[in-house]
Amino acid sequence: MSKLSQYTSWLGACLLIYLLFNFNWMIGQDVHFSQYNGSVFNLNPSLTGLFDGDYRLNTIYRRQWASVPVPYSSFSFSGDTRFKLKKMKSDCIGAGLIFNNDVSGTTHYNTNQIYASASYIHPLNSDSNLLWTNGLMIGISNVGFNYNKMTFDEQYQNNSYNASNNTGENFQKTNSTFLDFHAGSLIQYQIKPRGIIQYGLSFHHVTNPKLSFQNNLNIKIDPKLHNYLHFSYPLSERLDGIAELLFAYQGKYKEFNPGIQLKYWLNMKDNQSTSIGIYGRAKDAVIIRLGYQIKTLTTGVSYDINTSPFIAATSRRGGIEFYLIYIFKKLVPFMPKKRICPIYM
Repeated sequence: MSKLSQYTSWLGACLLIYLLFNFNWMIGQDVHFSQYNGSVFNLNPSLTGLFDGDYRLNTIYRRQWASVPVPYSSFSFSGDTRFKLKKMKSDCIGAGLIFNNDVSGTTHYNTNQIYASASYIHPLNSDSNLLWTNGLMIGISNVGFNYNKMTFDEQYQNNSYNASNNTGENFQKTNSTFLDFHAGSLIQYQIKPRGIIQYGLSFHHVTNPKLSFQNNLNIKIDPKLHNYLHFSYPLSERLDGIAELLFAYQGKYKEFNPGIQLKYWLNMKDNQSTSIGIYGRAKDAVIIRLGYQIKTLTTGVSYDINTSPFIAATSRRGGIEFYLIYIFKKLVPFMPKKRICPIYM
């Protein structure tokens, strides 16, 4: 084992211990998607570069609560790759970039984020079917709102609204920019060609960044902890079963997302398959997922059926979401085992 892999393994072990022992206090909402496998950077930075190919592009879009006056929307775009340094034998380094945009509410409360992500992928055995990867993500986040879209009680006088009336409010600024930092660790075991298990922990907003529009240093973004488990296994020659679980904490909020999918292989030679699944977000929504894959292209669509008390406004209509992942693979040139003699005419 090289000194670099020894160091990253030690760092990953420390990270896991830190996350586990600080689990109780990392108990606020953040940008999130129902198809968390369709936005892996937001799930865990250690998934950077963990794919079969050379380059990966990923985009996902969500539109939520279209039945309320002002819908919420989220968008993310990312790209990553994997490479080896000269002194590496089987270890790899992943690197990528991600951009997130989230807009919500009448005031167009918006979040724009751009992060750089890196990971170290280390096989734990000679067959490379057991991997341990550790990742870090650092970037800039900007949060703001449109003051002109806001209304206040003081603007309502004599049973009528007048935008020119004094609001009685004093915002020192309408946007805030801060440095943000995430870390994660994940173990993956390849049971067989179509059988895999993953478990990952990720810690978001490590530095507990300050977010205030009135320069109040006591207002901070709560740290967020993600526990992620994925298991897939062939049930028959053409059918796979998939089970996933996401358990997240942020401030006083908790999110529990279990789900199952069935994946049917249409053409294994072309890596063509379709899938259907049902997921849940406890006390909030039932999620229906559909997926399609061909060669290195994977797409998915989901719809949330709202089950929370907010159904009075939504009539159970939640959010629709689309994602697309495309992996670029370099063609390996054909190299004949025996030298072929030229033929002259």
